[in-house]
Amino acid sequence: MKKLLLVIAFVMLGNLAVKAQTSYKAALGLGIDLYDEATFFGATGKYFFSDNHVGQADLGFEDNATIATFLYSYHKGFFRAPGLRWYAGVGPSIIFIKNSDNIFALRPHLGLDFKIDGVPFVLNFDWRPSVVLSDVGENEVAAFGFGLQFAIN
Repeated sequence: MKKLLLVIAFVMLGNLAVKAQTSYKAALGLGIDLYDEATFFGATGKYFFSDNHVGQADLGFEDNATIATFLYSYHKGFFRAPGLRWYAGVGPSIIFIKNSDNIFALRPHLGLDFKIDGVPFVLNFDWRPSVVLSDVGENEVAAFGFGLQFAIN
């Protein structure tokens, strides 16, 4: 029974991958930036300068802080999975903390982007460690980003 369920799950995932596409020019939506001790919710947007070169801007809010992140990513598709892309890149983040010093950090990132044909939404997940460049704050290895965006052609 478990083997049958596993086969059915692979067939369903395979059908999703076959119906997927990569043709969108920009996306706007909601993002989550997860740190060890903070979770930022807010707006996210990305723009494809070409098929592989992407700019992304995130603005997230937490109780006493706001984060602005600007990322460059190189996107590349997976063979035989047209809607699924991996991406990697880097960019700066500034965390504005109420009644404290701001934190400046460099954010390398590595993630997955998925767009399904016929559905105007893009899902993405990435690993975003934080390398602090300012005198305050600490480096963060366990930082992640999630996004749900509306695709614009």
